Amino acid sequence: MASITIYHNPACGTSRNTLALIRNSGAEPEVIEYLKTPPSKERLLQLLTALGIGARDLLRQKGTPYEEMQLGDPKWSDDELLDCMVQHPILMNRPVVVTPLGTKLCRPSESVLDILPSPQRGAFTKEDGEAVINAQGQRV
Repeated sequence: MASITIYHNPACGTSRNTLALIRNSGAEPEVIEYLKTPPSKERLLQLLTALGIGARDLLRQKGTPYEEMQLGDPKWSDDELLDCMVQHPILMNRPVVVTPLGTKLCRPSESVLDILPSPQRGAFTKEDGEAVINAQGQRV
């Protein structure tokens, strides 16, 4: 069974849907609730490298101290933004999923399907009622 890790926030619908899609493929991922167990600066840097993005691209604005900290100001370096994410893990956008096929910020949740090693095992409908996978395990 392939190793899969999800940086998860159980209060986030997108994160819950992504986790459910991983499980619908038959995998049981390592679930890291990053608000309880924040990744280190080194781990964040590894994730950014694997994602092929800069720190600014991993920042979450909504529901975070982003505006208050004025993180939209271009004066902030990636190194400084990583320090901010370590101090305030809520600033990390989610969910980030790591599989043998790649690392992805899974927004929307069904984008996780691009990096899952195993196919979906059955139908899947998001929490909001949107059908994503049919009974044959195919994208709708």
